[in-house]
Amino acid sequence: LMNAAVAQDVEPAQITQHCDSVSLCFSKGLGAPAGAVLAGHREFVDEAWRVRKLLGGGMRQAGVLAAAARVGLEHMEATLRKDHDNARHFAEGIQELNSPLCSINLEAVETNIVMVSIRGGWPSPTELCEHLRAVSEEELAETGQAVSVLLFPWSANTVRAVWHRDVSARDTELAKNKLEFVARKCQE
Repeated sequence: LMNAAVAQDVEPAQITQHCDSVSLCFSKGLGAPAGAVLAGHREFVDEAWRVRKLLGGGMRQAGVLAAAARVGLEHMEATLRKDHDNARHFAEGIQELNSPLCSINLEAVETNIVMVSIRGGWPSPTELCEHLRAVSEEELAETGQAVSVLLFPWSANTVRAVWHRDVSARDTELAKNKLEFVARKCQE
């Protein structure tokens, strides 16, 4: 929700105005260690509260976590814009790579999520993710760096990459270079 609001330069309420309920996790892009909020009609929230209590949910002294969530919300726009910029930089790097192994639709990169299309049968998205995660002596010798990149095999021909507040511009550059290295090795 917050990534979409920042990307569209609108208030979150504009996006959710036709929703019956909204759940927002503070520990993802907003960077709080834990916490979420649920909003909706009174009856819905009352029932969610009852079920949470029934299942043993609840915390004491939650003010510290609430404070972290508040900081995340206060710095949300700058933080999420940085994530969007890093994702865009990674996607542009894939396009510049012009590899027969993978491609990107730059128009689809609007937030912190990049969907990378994998061409051909090898490597599969799962195999590509394994290669990106692994660090080899050959990589260290050629690049002078040992970089492990965690991406997710999303479908039979797609890999998903997601940025959050703990992924820096430097990390993004390293991930882009690692993808270039792996793509080159897969073609050899």
